[in-house]
Amino acid sequence: MAALSVERRLAAILSADVVGYSRLMGADEEGTLRALHACRAVIDHEITRHHGRVFGSAGDSVIAEFPSAVEAVRCAIAIQETVERQDGVLPEERRMRLRIGVNLGDVIVDGANLMGDGVNVAARLEAIAEPGAVYLSGTAFDHVEGKLDRPLGFVGEKRFKNIARPVRVYRVHGTPGAGARRRPVLRYAAALRGAWLLLALPVLVALGAIAWFLYVQPAMQERSFREATALPLPDKPSIAVLPFANLSGDPAQEYFADGMTEALITDLSQVSGLFVIARSSMLTYKGQPIKVQTVGLEMGVRYVLEGSVQKAADRVRITAQLIDAQTGYHLWAERFERRLDDVFALQDEVTERIVAALEVRLTETERQGLARRYTQSIEAYDAYLRGRELLSQESAHGLLQARSIFERAIALDPGFAPAYAQLAYAYARDVSGVGELREMDLSRALELAERARALDDAIPLIHFVLAYVHRQHKNHAAAIRSLERALELDPNYADAYAFLSSVLSHAGRPDEGLEMIARAKRLNPAFTYGYFQADAFAYFAQKRYDEAAEALVESLSRNPSSVLSRVYLAASYANAGRLADAEWEVAELLTLDPGLSLQHVREWAPFTHPEPLGHLLDGLRSAGLPE
Repeated sequence: MAALSVERRLAAILSADVVGYSRLMGADEEGTLRALHACRAVIDHEITRHHGRVFGSAGDSVIAEFPSAVEAVRCAIAIQETVERQDGVLPEERRMRLRIGVNLGDVIVDGANLMGDGVNVAARLEAIAEPGAVYLSGTAFDHVEGKLDRPLGFVGEKRFKNIARPVRVYRVHGTPGAGARRRPVLRYAAALRGAWLLLALPVLVALGAIAWFLYVQPAMQERSFREATALPLPDKPSIAVLPFANLSGDPAQEYFADGMTEALITDLSQVSGLFVIARSSMLTYKGQPIKVQTVGLEMGVRYVLEGSVQKAADRVRITAQLIDAQTGYHLWAERFERRLDDVFALQDEVTERIVAALEVRLTETERQGLARRYTQSIEAYDAYLRGRELLSQESAHGLLQARSIFERAIALDPGFAPAYAQLAYAYARDVSGVGELREMDLSRALELAERARALDDAIPLIHFVLAYVHRQHKNHAAAIRSLERALELDPNYADAYAFLSSVLSHAGRPDEGLEMIARAKRLNPAFTYGYFQADAFAYFAQKRYDEAAEALVESLSRNPSSVLSRVYLAASYANAGRLADAEWEVAELLTLDPGLSLQHVREWAPFTHPEPLGHLLDGLRSAGLPE
């Protein structure tokens, strides 16, 4: 069989896209489309004028080929300047700002399309460029140096994902992104002339130094960190769902948009053929103008879903778009609108379209799961979403309010299984009770969780809550069984992996605990203090006290009021021979909880294996915690 003939050639590649396109669309769809068409007219005109050819275009992005690196860079500069002038009359938040990357490299010809590292490097350069800027690779720089009327600045050597060698990166100075903030100062300095210019120069230098240290250097360090910590892609389609924007015009409806986001993540997570990032990691992007390529890099996923929710009267509208985070291309976008009482069918339709776009085959069980209706009452569902929002506040007042709202959801629909589970969780999480009152809360939590399971055994959340209640009773075997069932139903359940890690470590199986927390961190890259606690519990059980202390310090940096973290940190320091540090931590503990004693720790410490429990108590005793 003859070998396939592959045509290659050297080409200058320009990659451009619009910054914050989804935000602009969310704020004004029709106005943004008009602005995009005007922007594309400029881009297409300049590409043609500089002898280029567009071979890739999707939504707000363009990739073009040029026979000359000089023409490609001149085209990029002309595009940035023309778009800046064209949008100059608009408010800053409505302007169509572009990022552009230019590379000269070897490409593979596939009909009218081009592929290979030559194209990929241009896309990576565009992804790290600031709004209004033009970034060049070292190979493009070597061909354009001395041939432009603009200075070029060296940004540094960058390593890009799936690119074997580091890339030298340069920036074209004098484009809108490079000079937009400097022009007023420069005009003022020019007006001073003569002696006034001499007086102004030191001020300008000082301002430039301040800007460098406050803005430029941190931004460069942040990008370098992101590139250095890029996560490998999983061996299955991977997706992150950005928090949906609330377009209802009422901030009080934020809970509804958050609920829709969570519902989509929950549904997608239960598809075994997908790798889905946890909701808590995605909340770090809420309200932030973010580029999908950045999300893909930081979360280690190939695809990103973003969209908006608009709830008005008895109607709800969802706009969603699925984007390839490596290229920035839109794979699928659609608007859905239904009556409010048909919101569950709307959620199902969005999920099914995403799964179809990713070409993932559903099992029959998964197909049935996506079609499940937890309640027919939109009022009960609305109350459920409000309760979830209050529960997430992690405050005693929020827990009490959440209880009341979940009870209302159950009154509206006595068969609403997730509402029973969340009410159980609210009782189990309420640590304000002590002694007999605490036992009453835990008994009530177990009763509610069992009721939820009787209503629907196929909801992962219910088994997670059951595990939480069992762990509070130190019934580790039952907690492990419940968590394994939760993960069987939802293989992307990051918090279930993290909780299973903690339970295993306290049950005398810390090696398995470390395996589970590693899985949890990959699914939830922006993990919280609890994940550091899980690390620490495993290290403590393995007598790796220095490593346990290090993890607990990280945990306390995120939640300084955690008594649990400080208890284990004091014992870790004592067992590592750092008695002065241990005594200081015990003093802090007694400030946080003046009545704390070894007897209290003995009662609630979740270790069932006697040896680590003994080490915990001995360490605290030597650090001065009273009996």
